[in-house]
Amino acid sequence: MIKHIVMFKFKRFAESNDKLGNTHLLKSYLEALPAKINEIKFFQVGVNFSEATVAYDLVLISEFFSKEALSSYQQHPDHIKVADFVGKVCESRVVVDYVV
Repeated sequence: MIKHIVMFKFKRFAESNDKLGNTHLLKSYLEALPAKINEIKFFQVGVNFSEATVAYDLVLISEFFSKEALSSYQQHPDHIKVADFVGKVCESRVVVDYVV
């Protein structure tokens, strides 16, 4: 089993939305992916409430049966659309992939 965790930090303003608006947009885009991508075995998206300066704004925790399934997910056209949005609205993101 592969665990895939991504944390997103948003720009203050991008794509005609403020940080909170884009946070909720990305949350909804991500939450739509499990219905479209069969390789996803577990998917959880959370909006951060901590005001710590080191905190990120949104987290994705997902699981896949194999590295190949994770790769297939990452190459799926619907994931690529979401990734394009991330590139426009996020100032940074961090990723951890590991075997469970």
